[in-house]
Amino acid sequence: MTRAELATASDLLESAADDTANDDAGERLGELAGQLERLSTADRGPDHGRLARIQSALNDLQSNDGADVAETIDDADDAINEYRSDLEGV
Repeated sequence: MTRAELATASDLLESAADDTANDDAGERLGELAGQLERLSTADRGPDHGRLARIQSALNDLQSNDGADVAETIDDADDAINEYRSDLEGV
């Protein structure tokens, strides 16, 4: 089962990683994209805590880059929020 919202967020973060001029941010965005890609196809979906940690990292990265990259990160964050809206729990 593919979790479409997480796959979308992964694709957006890959795009942001390619577009950023900051090598460290690009590497971190690529890592987060990879995590979301794996979570999108895992047998069991992630919980709120795991996704909150990813979103916290995105928030840190978003404030350190240009407007285009920040907007792409924001779109990825929105996709994660959309997925989380259907999760039970917190």
